[in-house]
Parts: sequence; C-alpha cells; structure tokens
Amino acid sequence: MHALAGLPTADTLISANAVDYVIIALYFVFVLGIGVMARRSVSDSIDFFLSGRSLPAWVTGLAFISANLGAVEIMGMSANGAELGISTVHYFWVGAIPAMLFLGVVMMPFYYGSKVRSVPEFMFRRFGTGAHLVNALSFAFAQLLIAGVNLYLLGSIVHALLGWPLWLALLVAAAIVLSYITLGGLSAAIYNEVLQFFVIVAALLPLTLIGLHRVGGYQGLKDKIAEFASSAPAAAAVPSAEQQLNSWPGQALSGFDSPFWSVVGIVFGLGFVLSFGYWTTNFVEVQRAMASNSISAARKTPIIGSFPKMFVPFIVILPGMVAAVLVPEIMQLKNGGSPPGGASGEGVKYNDSLLLLMRDVLPNGLLGVAIAGLLAAFMAGMAANISAFNTVFSYDLWQRYIRKDHSDDYYLRIGRLATVGATVIAIFTAIVASSFSNVMDYLQTLFGFFNAPLFATFILGMFWKRMTATAGWVGLSAGTLSAVLVAFLSKDAFGSLSLGVIPLGGQGAAFVAASAAFVVDIVLSVVVSLVTAPKPVSELRGLVYSETPKEDLVDPDEHRLPWFRRTLPLAGVSLGLVIILNFLF
Repeated sequence: MHALAGLPTADTLISANAVDYVIIALYFVFVLGIGVMARRSVSDSIDFFLSGRSLPAWVTGLAFISANLGAVEIMGMSANGAELGISTVHYFWVGAIPAMLFLGVVMMPFYYGSKVRSVPEFMFRRFGTGAHLVNALSFAFAQLLIAGVNLYLLGSIVHALLGWPLWLALLVAAAIVLSYITLGGLSAAIYNEVLQFFVIVAALLPLTLIGLHRVGGYQGLKDKIAEFASSAPAAAAVPSAEQQLNSWPGQALSGFDSPFWSVVGIVFGLGFVLSFGYWTTNFVEVQRAMASNSISAARKTPIIGSFPKMFVPFIVILPGMVAAVLVPEIMQLKNGGSPPGGASGEGVKYNDSLLLLMRDVLPNGLLGVAIAGLLAAFMAGMAANISAFNTVFSYDLWQRYIRKDHSDDYYLRIGRLATVGATVIAIFTAIVASSFSNVMDYLQTLFGFFNAPLFATFILGMFWKRMTATAGWVGLSAGTLSAVLVAFLSKDAFGSLSLGVIPLGGQGAAFVAASAAFVVDIVLSVVVSLVTAPKPVSELRGLVYSETPKEDLVDPDEHRLPWFRRTLPLAGVSLGLVIILNFLF
C-alpha cells in the first residue's frame, strides 16, 4: 500500500540516484521550454496544425522518424527481439523503408501539391463525404487507442522509476505531453521530436554496446541464443536458434510453419499491405512532411527519415535479444515461467525487456540518460498521435460536419480543446493497452483494421480514374469490417473474445487480417465502381496520377541541387542500402 502514497519506494524496478534525476529533470525543462518558445510562432490555425508549412527537410525528416520512435519501436520491438529474435528486423527493412520511399517519390506530391490540411481531406476531394467521414472517424479512433499505448508505456516507466501507482503515473505523463502540445501545436511537437531523436540514440546506443560486451559480442550473443534454444522445454515453444538468428524465412515472426507461406505473409501482409497502408496514408507521419517549406522538402522528408530508420533495429532489437539471454526474469519468462514484478507490478512481460536490461547493465548517470531516452520516445509517439488527432478532429469532423464557417481563431480554440480531450481519453485507452503482454501484437491488429483498407482505397483511387465515390466508402467500410472479423476468428487477438477458428495468433493473425482487408476493399471497390458513375475527368487533376501534369508533381528548381539533395538519387541510395542489409542478415 505504500506505493499509493505516490512516493519513491524501496521496491522500484530501477535504482536511480540523484544524478539520474537531475538528468531527467533537465530534459523536461528543455521539453517544456520548446513548447513555450513555439507558442510565439502560433498566430493562426495553420501555424498550430501544420507549422505554417515553413520547416526545412532535415527538421521534418528527423521529426518524421522520431514521431514513429514511440511504443512500437522501443518497447514493442525490443519485446519482439527478446521473444522472436532477429526476424523482427522485417518491421524495418521490409515493413517500412520501401513504403517510406514510395510515399516520398509518388504520394507526397499529391498531398503537398493539393494543399490539403490532412489525409482525410484528400479523401474528401477524391471520393466525397462518405469515404471522408469513414476515414476521419476511424483515424481519430485509432489515434486515441495508439496514444493510449504510448501513454501506458510512459506511465510504466514512471511507475518503474518512482514506484508510483500506474494511475498516478499516467496522469503525470499525460500532463507533460498536454502542456507542450497545447502551447505550441505541431511546431512544439516537431522540434521536440528532433530533440527526442538525439536523446533516444544517446540512451539506447550505450545500452546496446554494454549489453553486447556483457555477452561476448555478437558472436557470443548468437552462441548464447543457440544454447538457450536447445535447452528450453518444448512446452515453452521457444523458436529454434536458426529462426531467431536469421531474418528469412521468418517463421518465428509470421507464425507460419511453412517457410514459403512465411515469406509470402511477410512480403505481402507486412511488406505491402500493412507497411504501405501505414506509411503512405497515416496522417501522423504525413503531417510532418506537410509541414515542410516546399514540395521538394516534403518529398525528401520520408526519404531522409529512411536512413536512420534502417539502423534503428541495431539499438532496439539487439538489446531485446541480449535481455533474453542475460536478464534472469526474461530468461525465466521465455522458458515458460511467470516471474513476478515487472513495470506493471503484475508479472514480468516481454515489454519489460529493455527496462530490466537497463537495470542490470547501466551505471548511474547513463541510467538517467536511458530513462530520459525512453520517456522521450513515448512522449514523441503520444505527441504525434495527439497532434494528428486534433487536426483531423478540428478540420475534418468539427469544421466540416458540426460548425462550419467560423473564424480561424475559433478552430484554433477547438484544436486546443481537442488536445485536452484526446489526452484525457488516452488515459482510459492506456488501461486497455496494459492488458496486452506484447504491445506489438495489439498495434499491428489496429493497423490491420484501419490502415490496410485505407491504403487499398487510396492506391486504387490514385491510379484508376474510373473508381467512384460510392466505391470509396463501401470498400473502406467493408475492408475494415473484414479485418475485424478475421481478428475475432484468430486466436488471442482479442483475448477471451477470440474464437480461434483460424489457428494463428500474434503477428501472423495481424498479417492475415490486413491482407483480408486489402483484398476485400479492392474487389468490392472495383465491382461497385463498374456499376456507379465516376467523377468527371476534369475534376481529377491533382487527385489521380494519369490526370495530373508532371510539372505539378515536382519542384522545378530541384535539378539545380547537388545529387544528395535531390529526391530520386537519395531514394535510390536508401533502397540499395536496405537490400544489402536484407542479404547480410
């Protein structure tokens, strides 16, 4: 009961001292200071929601990747690293980089060139009210759920550090994020994301290097994983050493017994449907590129972000793998045990891998930097969700359907109120996230529901001028419902509510649900389009690829820049590097 007093306790997960607290306090001073400074640049709603479209590519590029360095990257990927091994890299090298490059080269010219304020607004111009409303509502709902994931993990860190009960940690963590977003809007979020990127790297790089040193380097890690896998009891269902130490065919990740179907699931389910669905249509990411100061900067934003993205696995997945052979509680968990404790206090989960490794290998001082880095990651993720939510709620829902034709100041106030409301709701959705042992499974299920069908609608509508407005909302709705149905039919996707008819759980179930959503959306969209009237071709400029002149899609002055500042050469270098990494691992 002593933890309920909200005071540090003797049984906290991490033993921080005064030096660590000073480092953490300094970080928070910087975070709130950026919010106060950014407030000065907010004079209208475009400043608040899109930073006045004034930021350079290197800032938006780092913010683009930092906004994604939240719960998924840090705790979820380290949990997967501990549980499944190196095949987790597919979320980066297959499930991110190609889609990021496609977004920069092909899709950003449409988003930025049309001067829309959000992805749902682009849907409105292409398909009208039906698809727009479905997209805006589903996106807003998804952001509240995903913000809850980041907030839950942020609260878990505070709980582990101070011993506070989770409810109090959630309130404190939410108040900090709320403060700087409400003050400075997207600019505060973006500049904090740039700061947070460097703090996260400074936190996780020493953890990785010291952890690898403790296990005898990468070869020592491989030997220990092989030894552990061979001695684990069959009931623990530990993946074989070969599966944990080789990224392909990736059966440990996909859940398929067949190597062929595992590769198909990863390439199509993750690499195409989930990945392209997330990166090319997710307004959380696209919003950063929309804040750029030119179409060239907007196109380069995700491409610049792809370079650090492809090396993030080395500071996120490797520590999880180290924890699985070095941290006693994670070793016991992987062996089928149920060790007590953990960040939640309700038993150790794979999500605790990074925290427990920090506890075991980092000295004080470095521990403070690592804690600040984790706090930075979760704040970046939650702030990205909240800033995207307040834009869609204010422009796409409130202004379009509830109160039209009010002053700009009015919608700026609505945006700030939406920020407060979303933060409060995220506290409750954080409680939902706390029930999942591996948040990556939870998040991938959500992405399958919302992003996979949206990508199908987008890609068909962008490259097929015959697609109609009716097909837009019918395909989107049916695709979303089919993903939910497949998830219910799978095992473990919704806990005790899952029916288990499809003998797949975790990542594999998410891949199948996303693939089903994509196929159903495409098929229904084509069928409905063929029996309904399309939009006049004259209204499709800037919305459909074949009807948009090339000069609308490129910066006419970009050819004067050196090659490393041009869109296509940068994308080519990035693609080449990620192909090499896939062969090496």
